[in-house]
Amino acid sequence: MLNGKHLIAGDWVAAETTFQSEPAHGEAHFFAVGTPELVDQACNAAEEAFWSFGYSSRETRAALLNRIADEIDVLGDEITKIGSEETGLPEARLIGERGRTTGQLRLFAEHILAGGYLDRRFDGALPDRQPLPRPELQMVQRPIGPVAVFGASNFPLAFSTAGGDTAAALAAGCPVVVKGHSAHPGTGELVAQAVDTAIKALGLPAGIFSLIQGGKREVGTALVQHPLIKAVGFTGSLGGGRALFDLCAAREEPIPFFGELGSVNPMFLLPSALLSHAEDIGAGWAASLTMGAGQFCTNPGIAVVQAGADADRFIKAAVDALEQAAAQTMLTDGIASAYRSGRDRIRVAKGVQEILTSTCDLRNATPYLFQATAREWLENDVLAEEVFGPLGMIVVAETTDEVIQVAKSLKGQLTCTLHLEAGDTEEAAKLVPILERKAGRVLANGYPTGVEVSDTMVHGGPYPASTNFGATSVGTMSIRRFLRPVCYQNIPAELMPQDLQKDI
Repeated sequence: MLNGKHLIAGDWVAAETTFQSEPAHGEAHFFAVGTPELVDQACNAAEEAFWSFGYSSRETRAALLNRIADEIDVLGDEITKIGSEETGLPEARLIGERGRTTGQLRLFAEHILAGGYLDRRFDGALPDRQPLPRPELQMVQRPIGPVAVFGASNFPLAFSTAGGDTAAALAAGCPVVVKGHSAHPGTGELVAQAVDTAIKALGLPAGIFSLIQGGKREVGTALVQHPLIKAVGFTGSLGGGRALFDLCAAREEPIPFFGELGSVNPMFLLPSALLSHAEDIGAGWAASLTMGAGQFCTNPGIAVVQAGADADRFIKAAVDALEQAAAQTMLTDGIASAYRSGRDRIRVAKGVQEILTSTCDLRNATPYLFQATAREWLENDVLAEEVFGPLGMIVVAETTDEVIQVAKSLKGQLTCTLHLEAGDTEEAAKLVPILERKAGRVLANGYPTGVEVSDTMVHGGPYPASTNFGATSVGTMSIRRFLRPVCYQNIPAELMPQDLQKDI
C-alpha cells in the first residue's frame, strides 16, 4: 500500500505540500513534496550511520543487499502493476527490469564477499635498507561516505531507488540518499519500502537509506551541495546533469559527480557486411531503434554507410521495418514533447531529407527517419545531438575517408558499433582506434540496446556520454566510484580495517 510519504532514516514523513502523479493509465496518487530541510535530515542521518555502516563487515553488507533483493521480490506484483501504470511500460519489460535490479543487488553481494575489489597491497618493512629504511605500508579501498543518487526517468527500477548506483554504494559501505524521480513516485516508494524492511530486519542503522520524493530544483541543489554528501550518481539529460555537475564542482569541497548524460550510439556499417546482410541489418537496426519507444540510453540513433546499392538496400529495409512500428507510450508527457521538439529540430536542419514521416501526439511516439550526407553531418552540429525516442539518422559517406572523418567528429558516446565481415578488416582496423577513444563500449555485429550487468561491462564514456570517463554505472566495477585508496604506514594490526586484518 502506498502512503505518499518520504522515507527519512526509517521514518515515513509527510509534508505540507503534495504533488499528483501523472500515470499513463490507472489511478493517480498524491505524494509529499521534498524540501531542503528534509535533505538536511536525511544527510545528517546518513553521516551518523556511516560511522558504523562504513566500518561494517562485507558479510553484513552482503546480507543487506541480498535481503533487499528478497524484499523487492516479495512486492514484485505490486511493483509491476504501479510501474506499468506510471510509465506506460509493458508488464513484461518491468518484470525483466525487476529481475535485473535484484540480480545486480545479489551480484554485488557476491562481489564484495570475494574481496578482489579491495585491491589490497602490502610493502613489507625494510629496516636495513640504505640509504633510508622503508616502513611497512598497506593499502586498501575504503568507502567515501554518504552518496546522493538521482532516480532515472527511463529505468524506474534498475537505475532508480535501489538500482545500480544504490547497490554499488551500499556494497561499498556508503549510506544513500535518493532523490526519487517524479515520473514514477509510486514505484520508488514501494522499492523504498523493501529497502526499509530489509534494514530493520537486520537491525542496521536506519540512516543507511532515505528517499525524498518530488520537489523542485532546490531539492536537488540542496542534495548535491550538502557538505556531508561525498559523491553523486545521476542518469538523465545533458542539461540537468551538467547543471548538477557544475554545482558539485562549485562546492567549497568539490565532490565527484558521476553523471550519465546522453549518447547517439552510432553504428558503422562496412561494405562487406552490407553486401551480405543489408536487409537483416536494416531490420535489426529498426528493432533496436524502436525498442522501448527509443527510451534507452543505448538507443542507436545514427547509422553511417557508404553510398551505393547496398546502402540503398539497408535504407529500404529500415524504412520497411519502421513503417510497421506501432505508436508507443512514452514515459512522461514532457519526454514526449521533447521528442517532438527534437524531431522538428532535425527536420529543418540544412540538407536533411526526411525519408520516413509519421504522426505522433500527446504521450505517443512513432518513428522518424532522416538522411544526410557525411559532408552535411560534419557541417551541422545539431545532427549529432541526441533525440530521446525512436528517431534515426542515416549518414551517407562517399568514401572511407569520409567515414573516418565522421568517426573523428563524434563527441563522447556510451557505445559505438561496427557491422563487418572478413573483407572489412582493413577499414575496421582504421576505425577501432578512433571508436575506442569515443566510447566506453565497442561492439561488433550487434546492437547496443541491452546492457549486460557483469564484471566486464563499461556503461560510460567520454563527455558528454558521462562526466567521468574512467567510471561505469553498470557492472561490478561501478563500486570504484564510491571508494578511495587509503595507505596505512606502520599501523598496528589491531587498528587496521577489518579487511586488512584477515585474509580473503
